[in-house]
Amino acid sequence: QVQLVESGGGVVQTGGSLRLSCAASVRTFSRYALGWFRQAPGKEREFVAAITRSTSTTSYSDSVKGRFTISRDNAKNTVYLQMNILKPEDSGVYYCAADSSYGSLVSGPQDYWGQGTQVTVSS
Repeated sequence: QVQLVESGGGVVQTGGSLRLSCAASVRTFSRYALGWFRQAPGKEREFVAAITRSTSTTSYSDSVKGRFTISRDNAKNTVYLQMNILKPEDSGVYYCAADSSYGSLVSGPQDYWGQGTQVTVSS
């Protein structure tokens, strides 16, 4: 079982930055691919970014590419999402997810989810 706890959300102005963190309580953290998803009010949850177990491969949605960076620290059992040049359309609840398969992480269904952290970008 993997428990994921997100933190770092908040309110920021357009053009600002936030760094989200997701801490995992599992001994075999390095065996999981990790990702970030988000959900805006009235919309479906969407993929944001993902990183493989070895950190050799990352992927991003087109809407965040060039502005967001996903990274992980296997020694700290933590995955991060650095978000720069934030826009109002980036607002929503951000969820961390883990899966033993990178393909399943990106395409679903994902094995594990955190409870989410709210990000609000004011215009």
